[in-house]
Amino acid sequence: RTWGFRRYKERKQEPQSHTRPARSEAATGEEKKKGRDGEDFDDRTARPSLTSLLCEAINKTQYIASTRLNKTPFQPQSSTTSTTPSAIMSTSAYYDELKSKGIMNVAMMTSGGLAPCLASSVAHLTQYWSQALKEGKIKGLTIRMYTDGYKGVLTGDSFLLAEDQWANAAQLHEVGGSPIGNSRVKLTNVKDCVARGYVKEGHTALETAAQQLLADHINVIHTIGGDDTNTQAAELSKYILEKHGGKIVVIGMPKTIDNDVIPIKQTFGADTAANQGALFFENVVSESTANPRMLILHEVMGRDCGYLTAATAKAYREKLKAHHFPPGFSTDVHTRDVHAVWIPEIAIDIEKEGKRLCDLMDKYGNINVFLSEGSGVKDIVKEMEASGQDVPRDAFGHVKLDKVNPGVYFSERLKGLVRAEKVLVQKSGYFARAAAANDFDRDLIGRCADVGVNEAIKGVSGCMGEDEEKEGCPIRPIEFERIKGGKAFDISQSWFQDMLKEIGQN
Repeated sequence: RTWGFRRYKERKQEPQSHTRPARSEAATGEEKKKGRDGEDFDDRTARPSLTSLLCEAINKTQYIASTRLNKTPFQPQSSTTSTTPSAIMSTSAYYDELKSKGIMNVAMMTSGGLAPCLASSVAHLTQYWSQALKEGKIKGLTIRMYTDGYKGVLTGDSFLLAEDQWANAAQLHEVGGSPIGNSRVKLTNVKDCVARGYVKEGHTALETAAQQLLADHINVIHTIGGDDTNTQAAELSKYILEKHGGKIVVIGMPKTIDNDVIPIKQTFGADTAANQGALFFENVVSESTANPRMLILHEVMGRDCGYLTAATAKAYREKLKAHHFPPGFSTDVHTRDVHAVWIPEIAIDIEKEGKRLCDLMDKYGNINVFLSEGSGVKDIVKEMEASGQDVPRDAFGHVKLDKVNPGVYFSERLKGLVRAEKVLVQKSGYFARAAAANDFDRDLIGRCADVGVNEAIKGVSGCMGEDEEKEGCPIRPIEFERIKGGKAFDISQSWFQDMLKEIGQN
């Protein structure tokens, strides 16, 4: 540095001209010196400027900090972009350089409610990214995990997964929940973000998140969540490109046990949740023997879509058929069967259903109703608002279903209609959604992760899934503008109609 500054001062004293003054052979000879490797070089023409020397020192220091101390990956400083020592390569140029060199700084985050797919998604994505590096599809790779969903992106709470741990990520397939934590944060709800301490007063969540991703030099981010999570990620990517010139590929992984994302045929975790809900009720149904004229309502998750309730009832009835009950006892396949399936897609005539179920109660001594938590919510909300009660809602404006208690609402109305002596409302949601992914979901997640990584390398963004609006229902990165929530369950499916006939529900 001392030598560089001395040469800098010497040059400042030289005549300011585009053409250097002629020098004598003697002078030239005196300035000829030996380089580090013994080669001759001209002191006046070969030595770097102070700016380039400083940039080289800064880059080396940041490289050591980022690679050896596990800090944020460094952004190279260039002596060609400015004449000042603090010159920094433009964001757009930096991202172009990363792409041209085949360097991928990959980030992952999980968001929203839990589902039996979060850990397996992280495991599969880590596997296919490390595989891409081994196969030479990319030249460099870092994998960063943002903790607690968008909260981690806003607050900078993240960690780099060490390379020697990439292979161990496969162990996450046996784990339920999220290995990096979730949160419910809406980036456009600035008031909520400020109130929760994620964003400073006067700042926007989009800008805060953008600055963090740019600081971490992320060029690919995997958002593992529902439609809200993935559409927010698309907006964030668009914002970064338009405002900062950063080019971040977003590959969404559609997590939701509701299976209600358009146009995705099957969302991650829904099949597992249905089977876990069936397992849950396989034990709960025994409570029907604890009291005469028992009414059991099995409340299943599903805000606007009845898929999970229907699929859970189907899975449970398949388990029930495998059981054999000795004749002559009061408990049998009929007393343990599903007697009603109430979902948002089917209008419920409570009086008519009450009469039908009362006849079954007289016959079997108990009733089992599978209820989607989204059923009747509109009616409940109307009643709460009419009575002046505050309707609890989350950051996205959704009604908090666990606070309005649809199960309790229907149990109170149905109890008198079927003349039940005792009522039991049981919710399988938290049990089902916290499970590890089953074989079906692991396979689906793996196929989507494989395609997603390869598409990310090509620079293509989208939400992974089986696109049921395309011929053959191919797995592909579906354009974010086509991703929407609120897909209704198709009640015309033969298996569902057959089930309704079998249980006597018309």
